Amino acid sequence: VQLVESGGGLVQAGGSLRLSCVASGRTFYAMGWFRQAPGKEREFVGSINWSGSRTDYVDSLKGRFTISRDNAKNTVYLQMNSLKPEDTALYYCAADKTATWDTPSRLALYDYWGQGTQVTVSS
Repeated sequence: VQLVESGGGLVQAGGSLRLSCVASGRTFYAMGWFRQAPGKEREFVGSINWSGSRTDYVDSLKGRFTISRDNAKNTVYLQMNSLKPEDTALYYCAADKTATWDTPSRLALYDYWGQGTQVTVSS
């Protein structure tokens, strides 16, 4: 499975971005989004099960970030609204090959990772 993220960029605080993650190969997996700011550990943002019927988010981002997927396009999205400078990070999508109906949050559970897309939020 190969994952390719896109959609990152520079945005002013209060703005929005939508990240995309296109998967090749077998894609019947739960998918997650993570982010890593400079000097910090990679952290969980949210995840979605294979059907899109369940999502999970880190508490601090609930209400601002939304994950969705279009399996016909093998694509998972991360809609980010009301962006803040502290959202600046490299954003990664990942796939958990052992999870279909779950929404895993632990980084170690994910088997496949993209290269990341940079999001920079200016104040």
